[in-house]
Amino acid sequence: MTNETRKKIRESKRIVIKVGTSTIMYPNGAINLQQMEKLSFVLSDLLNQGKEVILVSSGAIGVGLSRMNLTKRPATIPEQQAIASIGQTELMSLYSKFFYHYGHQIGQVLLTKDVTDFPVSRRNTVNTFEQLLVKNVIPIVNENDTVSVEELDHLTRFGDNDTLSAIVLELTEADLLIMLSDIDGFYDKNPMKHDDAKRFDVVSEVTEDILDLAQDATSKFGTGGMITKLNAAQIVLGADKRMVLANGSDLTVLFRILNGEDEGTLFSKE
Repeated sequence: MTNETRKKIRESKRIVIKVGTSTIMYPNGAINLQQMEKLSFVLSDLLNQGKEVILVSSGAIGVGLSRMNLTKRPATIPEQQAIASIGQTELMSLYSKFFYHYGHQIGQVLLTKDVTDFPVSRRNTVNTFEQLLVKNVIPIVNENDTVSVEELDHLTRFGDNDTLSAIVLELTEADLLIMLSDIDGFYDKNPMKHDDAKRFDVVSEVTEDILDLAQDATSKFGTGGMITKLNAAQIVLGADKRMVLANGSDLTVLFRILNGEDEGTLFSKE
């Protein structure tokens, strides 16, 4: 089943690719320009192959901190939102330069949860994605951190870009979500702490036992952890689509995944 399912990935036409902050930022908080350029190169080549590509990119706050020469997140929400505003501008400026170099245009899509929850705004969002893809433009998606809030009567936050990427797959009816992280896939225990940890090749269902194996973690610049990735996988499987969780340190892994090779953990019902 595994090899046949992996081969079916080759048929994926519309692909959502999610990169975490750790993919585009150095541990010291500086922007990893080399990785951003490589990402632009790989995704541009996928477009040249005839794929439709949507990029969900974290990093606005991380880039904003770097731009403002700060070493840690501010304590207050307004300060964090201001940093996100600065960082999102810089992030899109860098992506625009790199993708332009490889002959492709990008379009920014900033989302809040209420936009996808209400039918009219949801339809408008879907229409925007469709028009960008028809025009061979790469939509670059992020949560609108500048205005997102989380209150009892007004929930606008997705909470993390792992969940957001799965919702984007749903909205656009994409075939595949590739989630790039700083880990090679989903393991039966934390591979950074246990040498005998074993990677799952395929997960067909996110059960309570699977969730119990996940160890949630956060970094200084990003949010989320394995729990949010499994939550995203549940959304993807619920939509009868596929997701691959893989290490984003070598971005050519995207070529290998889409060639049906054994990279990362595949979440698929088949």
